[in-house]
Amino acid sequence: MKLQLTEGRVGPLLLKLTLPMVWGVFAVIGFNIVDTYFVGQLGTNELAAMSFTFPVVMVLGSVSMGLGTGASSIIARAIGEGDRHKVKRLTTDSLTLSLLIVGIFVILGLTTIDPIFTALGAKAEIIPLIREYMQTWYLGVIFLVVPMVGNNAIRAAGNTLIPSVIMIIAGVVNAVLDPILIFGVGKIPAMGLQGAALATVIGRATTLIASLLFLHYRERMISWSLPSFNLLLRNWQSILYIGIPAAATNMITPISITFITSLVANYGIATVAGFGIASKVESFSIIVPIALSASFSPFVGQNWGAKKYNRVYLGLRLGFQFCLLWGVLLAIALGVGGSLIASIFDPNPEVIEIAAKYLLIVPISYGTSGIILISSATFNALGKPLPSVVMTMTRMLFLYVPLAYLGSWLFGVNGIFVAACFANLAVGIGAYIWNQKTCSLKMTAQQQRVENIPEVVTPFHGSQK
Repeated sequence: MKLQLTEGRVGPLLLKLTLPMVWGVFAVIGFNIVDTYFVGQLGTNELAAMSFTFPVVMVLGSVSMGLGTGASSIIARAIGEGDRHKVKRLTTDSLTLSLLIVGIFVILGLTTIDPIFTALGAKAEIIPLIREYMQTWYLGVIFLVVPMVGNNAIRAAGNTLIPSVIMIIAGVVNAVLDPILIFGVGKIPAMGLQGAALATVIGRATTLIASLLFLHYRERMISWSLPSFNLLLRNWQSILYIGIPAAATNMITPISITFITSLVANYGIATVAGFGIASKVESFSIIVPIALSASFSPFVGQNWGAKKYNRVYLGLRLGFQFCLLWGVLLAIALGVGGSLIASIFDPNPEVIEIAAKYLLIVPISYGTSGIILISSATFNALGKPLPSVVMTMTRMLFLYVPLAYLGSWLFGVNGIFVAACFANLAVGIGAYIWNQKTCSLKMTAQQQRVENIPEVVTPFHGSQK
């Protein structure tokens, strides 16, 4: 455990942090695509059953990401402060908190499978398939939540390579086991949906083992001593203070997209298909900004804890400039090649037209979308979760959803796409101003403290500060 991020040139340092994260994020997205591909070969009912599980999976994924964000924030700042004992205590208490929350979710989940998914609209014939998948998946929730917290603790120490390698290994294990466990090979029976869930659990289990071993033997960030009950509660409170808003923020976007999809569905199946293709292209297009924003959490946390505010300010400026440049390049590439890209997924001219329209309009705002991601990560790293919640709620609930309904009424499906673009642009500009103001105020306050140190006059050396 070293102060790896408080020295050296900021640009190359952020590049070094981001490159491994790109592959890690790619592995996470690929994990879900592989599952969907193999389950789709089982039949429509099985694919529908798995689709019904996405909201629950999304909620637990958001909870784990929130806990990981809270842990990363407080651990990185403790590393910046140079308090090794505090770092070990916070890391360990983050892991125990995740275990407690996992236990609660597993008990609640296993006892409410039928009523929850019936409420979500699953038909009677689909419920047994959902139960088959979720009973195995719930038992493996520990392998989802705990590694997420552990990997974020490793990133807080300035190491983004190992968490990315761990995620890639999990993705490979899942991809190899999916066809074996779903369809059966040799003496291994075909398990269908249960096999898909088991492949996911085993893949995630590798991340649990790897992250805990690395934290203990390499980074020495786990403490085996028991804390006082009051200290444990204080640490849990610090994690949840950031983790709960971060989890809520993560859930707002997919929930809002559900409403947008229902609105797009009014224009027919081809429009939904085109929207879906464009959304998948978008998810791959913003992998780099997502990876960059994930790198900002440990960078900002360590430097803020070490009171090196100028490095944070410089890092943000470089990050924002990169996002704008990346956004311009993507807007040009997708605007020119949108039709060609869409045709790879579906040859239907109507589908291609819708996807191409989306990829012509929305990517104009990808630069500011990256600024929002970096700003949110920065505020969470500073222990200020409220701005991130405000930005996400404003973008999705107060701008995108209502403007999409208005745009749909006035201009058809193009109005929905313009609403997405406008929401990203407006909130991105606001996020930039808010973030810069926060850092500038801190730097100004630090400078004033330096200037107000009283002069000491000595007979031999003159006045000194």
